[in-house]
Amino acid sequence: MNDLKNIIILSGGYSEEAEVSRTSSREIKNALISEECIPTIIDPAEFETYSIMIDKIKELRPDIVFNGLHGAEGEDGRIQALLALSNIPFTGSAQRASVISMDKYISGILANYIKIKLPKRRLIYKDYEYDYDSIIQDINFPMVVKPNDSGSSVGISIINEESELSDSIEFALKYSEKAIIEQYIDGRELTVTILGNEALPVVEIIPNDGWYDYKSKYTKGKTVYEVPAKLTDEEVQLIQKQALDVFKLFGCEVYGRVDFRYDGKDFYFLEVNTLPGMTQLSLTPMAAKEAGISFKELLNKIIELSLNR
Repeated sequence: MNDLKNIIILSGGYSEEAEVSRTSSREIKNALISEECIPTIIDPAEFETYSIMIDKIKELRPDIVFNGLHGAEGEDGRIQALLALSNIPFTGSAQRASVISMDKYISGILANYIKIKLPKRRLIYKDYEYDYDSIIQDINFPMVVKPNDSGSSVGISIINEESELSDSIEFALKYSEKAIIEQYIDGRELTVTILGNEALPVVEIIPNDGWYDYKSKYTKGKTVYEVPAKLTDEEVQLIQKQALDVFKLFGCEVYGRVDFRYDGKDFYFLEVNTLPGMTQLSLTPMAAKEAGISFKELLNKIIELSLNR
C-alpha cells in the first residue's frame, strides 16, 4: 500500500490506442483514489508540445507519473526520455528498453539471438518495390501482415491468398513506416506478464470467432481467457523462462507482457508490451488476480518497483 499524495496518470495521447489508454487510466485512477490522494489525469493531446506538458507536470511536482499511455507515443521511449531528463519518476521501463520493445522486427532479432524461436518473416518499407513471389515462396500462406511498431492489433491482417497481400501491406503501412510479413503459426495464443523479477501465471487467449483482433480484445464476451493456461508444468516453466529471458535481455523493468504463439511443440516469440492494458478485460490484471494480487495491489507494486529501481 503506497502513501503517495500526488500521482499523475498519463492518458490518451495521439496514437490509435488513445481510447484504450483513457479506459485504462480511468481504471487506474479509480483504484488509486484514497483520502490522501486523488490522482490527476494528464492527456498529452491537450498540450501544444511535449515540452509544455513536461512544464505542467513539473509545476504539479508529482511523487510519480503513472504512464497509462499505449501505442507509439507512450511506449517508444520518447515520454520516458523526457521524464528521465526532467528527473520525474515514472512507472515502467526506461527509454532504451521501450525503444527496443516497440520495434517488433529488432526485438525479434534479439529474442532469436538467445535461441527463442520466431515465425518466418520479412520487413517491408514504405515506398519500396518488393518481389512478392519471393516472399510468398519463403513464408507461405496463411500470413500475418502488421505494422512494425503499433499495438492493440491495429493495422493487422491475416491473409490466405496472394490477392490480399498488397491491400494488407497498404493497411499496415497506414500505422507505421515499416510493416512485417510473418508466417502465421497455427496453434494457441499465450501471454506471460512479468512483475519485477517474477513471471505471473500464463494466460491463454481464445477468441470466440476468428483471431484476437481489436474487437475481440475490447468487446466483453468476444474472447475466452484460460487462467492459468492448460499447459504441463514443463511447458509453463519453459514459456515463463523465455518471457523472463527476453524481458531482461531488452532491459525492461518493473512490469510488462510477453506474447507468444504455441504450435504444440515450440513457443514462438511475437512481442513485448512494456505498457500492458489496465482495463477490466486486460491480460496483466487477469494474470495478477490468478497469482492472488488484486488490481490495487498490482498498481501499488508497479509504483513501488518503479520508485525503487
